Amino acid sequence: MTSAIIVAAGKGTRMGPHVDKLFLPLNGLPVVAHTWRRFDDSAAIDEIVLVIRDGQQQAFSDLGRQLGTQKPFRLILGGKERQDSVWNGLDALAADAELVVIQDGARPCTPGSLIARTVMVARETGAAVAAQPVTDTIKESDDGTRVDRTLDRSRLWAVQTPQVFRVEVIRRALALVRNQGRVVTDDTAACELLGHPVHLVVSVGPNPKITQPEDLPYVEFLLKSTS
Repeated sequence: MTSAIIVAAGKGTRMGPHVDKLFLPLNGLPVVAHTWRRFDDSAAIDEIVLVIRDGQQQAFSDLGRQLGTQKPFRLILGGKERQDSVWNGLDALAADAELVVIQDGARPCTPGSLIARTVMVARETGAAVAAQPVTDTIKESDDGTRVDRTLDRSRLWAVQTPQVFRVEVIRRALALVRNQGRVVTDDTAACELLGHPVHLVVSVGPNPKITQPEDLPYVEFLLKSTS
C-alpha cells in the first residue's frame, strides 16, 4: 500500500497576518483542494492523511464532501514544526503502508506523472524526491549585503514535493532527528542525517509552492492551462 501525507498545518506567515493561504480561492476552489484532488486522482496512491491545524476539522471534512473524494482519508492534527506534523501523519498510516508520499498542501500543480515516477523510484531505492536542476547563477553572501562567492550550479538542485520513502526509512530518519533535537526543513534532510541515499526525480514541468501573494496569479494560470 502507498499512502500520502499532505502537510496542511502551517500558518503561511509570509502571506500576511490573518491569511490562511491554503483556503485562498484559486480557480474556483481553495488552494489545498487542488493539491488534495491531484492525489485523490492518482492511481499510485491508496489512502490520504491530511495533517491540519486544530479547529480546521470541519472545514476539511466539508471540503472532502465538496470534492467528492474517492480515496479514504483521515484528518490528523499537526505539531509545532513541520517534521512533527509529518511524524503525526506517519503514526496515522494504515498498518500495511509500505511507501509514504509526503506533499506540501500549498503545492497544487504537481502532475500525476511526477507522483507516479517518484513513487516508482522510491519503491526501488527507499527514498526519492522531485527536484529541478538550478539554472540561475547562485551567489553566497555571509552578511546579506554583498556577494562573497559563486556556487557551482551544476551540482545544485531545487527540491520540491512529493518526497517519497519506504515507511520504515522515514520513521527511522525522523526518529533520529527527534532524538538529536534537530530541526530540518524537509524530510530528505532527515534521510541525509540517517545516511540513507535520496534519489532525484527530475520535475520536468512547473511545480510551484505558494508562499507569497504574488504566487497566486501564476499558479492560477498553470491550473487553468492544465484543466
